[in-house]
Formats: sequence, C-alpha cells, structure tokens
Amino acid sequence: SSWDKCDFETKALPEINLQPGWIRRNGQSGMGPPYSDHNGNESVYFLSLSSQMQSSATLRTNVFLPTDEKHVCQVRFHYWVSQMSGTLMVGLQKHSEDIITNIWQVSGELQSQWKVNTITINSTEKYEV
Repeated sequence: SSWDKCDFETKALPEINLQPGWIRRNGQSGMGPPYSDHNGNESVYFLSLSSQMQSSATLRTNVFLPTDEKHVCQVRFHYWVSQMSGTLMVGLQKHSEDIITNIWQVSGELQSQWKVNTITINSTEKYEV
C-alpha cells in the first residue's frame, strides 16, 4: 500500500551507498547517451557506470524488513545498456548470509534504450538488494 521511491536528485543519495565507479549525472552533462532519463527529462539525475571501471561496481539499498503475505517488496528499476561487455545483475543478500544470491541479470545486450524491470522479493529475514 505504500512504497518508497529512490531518485538521484539530491547529492546526499540517502537511499543507497554509492560505491566507486558510479557517477551521478543527467542528460545535459555532455557525457554521451543517454541524454535524458526514462521519462525523457534531460535535467533530472540518474546514475551511470564510469567507462573507466574495469571490474565491477556495486549499488546497495538500505536494509529491508522481512516480507510476508501482507508485506511484499517489489524493486522496480530502469536501466540503459549502450555497450555491454559484462553483466548487469541484481542480487539479494540476507543478513544471516555472507553470499549474494543473483536474482536477475542481463548480459550481451546492445539496446541503447531505456528498459524497465520489476522484481518481487520474498525473504523471511532482513535483507539488502
């Protein structure tokens, strides 16, 4: 019934822990495509993976509470693939585990357009995405 929205309009980025390799930018930054967000707005901000990153870069959500029949979690995200030599993936890490379980991925796509995906998450304990 209620949901949190994570956008990147504030410099503090309270919803995520910004790791090395990610750049906060918009379509007016002169960095090449995309030139707007998924709604066609050139002035709002989104995150972009730095072209200098040779290995991996991570974004982590804040901690989510366990889900049940009445409280489900859906993570909806927009992504842009302009050149893909690796894999974009979404993982789930339960607080009792050290491993990250892959719950979605895309690789080898060359689309140059915004796409959207929604993932429903079920977890009996606290977790991060």
